[in-house]
Parts: sequence; structure tokens; C-alpha cells
Amino acid sequence: MSEFRAQSACIALVLAAAVPLLAGCDEPNSASAAAQPSEPSVSVVAVKPQPRAVVRELPGRIAPTRVSDVRPRVSGIVVKRMFSQGSEVKAGDPLYQVDPRPFEVEVQSNEAALARARAVLEQAAQHARRIATLTAQRTTPEAENEKAVASLRQAEADVEGRKADVARARLNLDYATIRAPIDGVIGAALVSEGALVVQNEAANLATIQQLDSIYADFTQSVSELVQLRRAFESGDLDRIAPDAMKVRLVLDDGTVYPVPGKLLFSEAKVDAQTGQVTLRGEFPNPKRELLPGMYVRVRIEQGIDTDAIAVPEQAIQRDSGGGSEVFVVKNDDHVATQAVRTGSLQDGQWFVTDGLKAGDRVVVEGFQKFAAGDKVRPQAWTEADASTDAVPEADAGPTRQTARR
Repeated sequence: MSEFRAQSACIALVLAAAVPLLAGCDEPNSASAAAQPSEPSVSVVAVKPQPRAVVRELPGRIAPTRVSDVRPRVSGIVVKRMFSQGSEVKAGDPLYQVDPRPFEVEVQSNEAALARARAVLEQAAQHARRIATLTAQRTTPEAENEKAVASLRQAEADVEGRKADVARARLNLDYATIRAPIDGVIGAALVSEGALVVQNEAANLATIQQLDSIYADFTQSVSELVQLRRAFESGDLDRIAPDAMKVRLVLDDGTVYPVPGKLLFSEAKVDAQTGQVTLRGEFPNPKRELLPGMYVRVRIEQGIDTDAIAVPEQAIQRDSGGGSEVFVVKNDDHVATQAVRTGSLQDGQWFVTDGLKAGDRVVVEGFQKFAAGDKVRPQAWTEADASTDAVPEADAGPTRQTARR
């Protein structure tokens, strides 16, 4: 009996020792399962050709639509300034008053001369009538009648001349009040009371600029215009009707001016020194945000690409040689690099002129999670993902690099 108990105890000890060994046999499988990572999820966009406007962003400067230098039209002493510097003025508003008294005296003198000429005319008319009567009765020679008629005509001409003198004197009196020639914003007063101004002198008294609407003058290289013309002729681009062409302004701080403008003209000549062609756009400026001399960037739609391919800006990567490439998810969900040729960047989208075709799935978010050749789990990307995924991806970067090492 004691032997049986001893054998049972030995069997129990052997089984107890075997349990850890059996359990240990499963640990490599569990570790292998834990070491196998699941496919990382990445955001992709499916390439889809669609019509897009070809937009050029060109340098330009703001210029007033109308500029007028205020100059005196008569000579005299300035006795009064009648505007506030930097204020809005209307055409015809009085700006300066030149001493009017010399011109008033001139008007009176010419009016007196006109009255004298009219008296002479009346006397000549009476004399001509009397001579005409006597000539009809054959009591006066015909020569006297002709002389009387000539004196009458001379008196009439003298009256007309005196009328012109009066009109000129009144015009000079009116010019003694210097008025705004156009609507606009008037700048600094360049003369003050007591200054002598001279008729038709080169120096101006003030400058008025019309700021609503306002011009944006910008330039484009002639080579770009030639390429654009060839694209129209080959059918690669469709023309935009002039009345439908959109022109926008980008201010110096990067903000877009909210009001669109219209293209007025493109010069028919090329600057020989710069090889540039000047274009001009017109923009409403009700709040006076645009001021002459401001530097701006002008965005202008110059054509329509009917089957353009575009991808979000962050999808374009740079290779070691500085070329452009993208990560494309193949049909088996493995990632491959694809060299591409890019055109212009517009509204956060790169135009891709070569290297992609319809249906290609391009990675947009999640670059830190994989390497070329890895298998991934693609999901559709939206613009809202760009902000929500930025922080997790940044955190995932070091972890991914550690795993690779």
C-alpha cells in the first residue's frame, strides 16, 4: 500500500512539472501573433479627371483709375483754402480762392466798354436809316448810303467784340475759384494762403485720385502667353469668354481681396527690357482698402483644362533628386512610389501633367505609417481629415521609425 502511494506521488510530481512545459509551448505562437502588426490605415484620393480653370498668379501694382493735378488757370494771390486734406471731393467743389478783386474790376471795365459800343451801334443804325431814306428820294449820293451801312456793320462787330471781352473777364473771375476737376480723394495742400500762383505753371496745388473703382496693373512673360496661345490652338485648353474671366487679388499679407474684378485689356507690345506684357484689371474699392502703389498678386483664369488631374498639395513628395513623386496604393493594397510631373499649385491642389491616370489611389495622409512596398488599409480622404489627422500622425512618426530600426 505504501508503495502504491509512493508511485502516485511520483506521477503527480511528473504531471505538475509537465504543465509549465506544455503552457510554454503556446508562448511562441502568442508572441508571434503579437509581433505581427495590422495594416496601417492611410487616407487616399481616387484620381478623377475633371474640368478645371487654369489660373495664373502674377505680380502687380495698384493704380488709380483717374489722377488729376490741380493747377491755377489765372494768376493771383491765394486768399483761402476750402478743403480738408485727405478728404473726398466732388467734381466742381471749390478748393482754393484766388483774390477775385482784380477780375471783378476787369468785368466792370469790359461791361462799360460793351455799353459804349452798343450806344455807338444805336447811333450808327439811326444814321444808316436816315441816309437810306434820303438816297431813296435821290437827294443823297449812293456813296453816302454805302458809307453809312459800313459804319453800321462796324458798330455791330464792335459790340460782338465787347461781348467776348465781357465773357472772358467773367470766365477769369470764375477761374479765380479753383475747383476740383474730378471726383476722388484729394491729397496734401501744396500751397497756403498768401502764395502767388501763376497761370499754367508746372507746379500743382494738390492732387486728386479716383479710388473707386481702381486699377491693378500686372505683368506676364511673353513666353507664358505664347504657350497659352499654343494650348488653345492644339485644343489642350478651352478659352474663357472675356465677360466670364475671373480676376482676383491676393494682398501682401496673403489674404484674398473679397471682391472680384474684370480684365480690361492686354497690351499689344512687349517691354524690350523685361520681356513682359502688361495687363490691367479693374476692381471695386468701396472701402478704400486698395491704395495706389500697393503690391498685390493677381490671380487670373486664362483657360479651362477639360480633363485636368489634380491632387491635394500634401500628396506630392520630393525624391532625393528633387523630383516630384506620389505614393500610389495598388489593387493588392500595397504601396508603390510613382514619379509625376506637376504644373501649377492652385487653391491647395497640384495640377499633375504626367504620371497619373484615372482611378489611381494616391496617399494623402498617413505617410509616417508605412514604407514603399508595405500593405496598407486605404480609406477615403476628405479635407476635414487634414486637421484631425495631423497630430496623431506626428505622434506616430517616432514609433514607426523605432519599429523599423
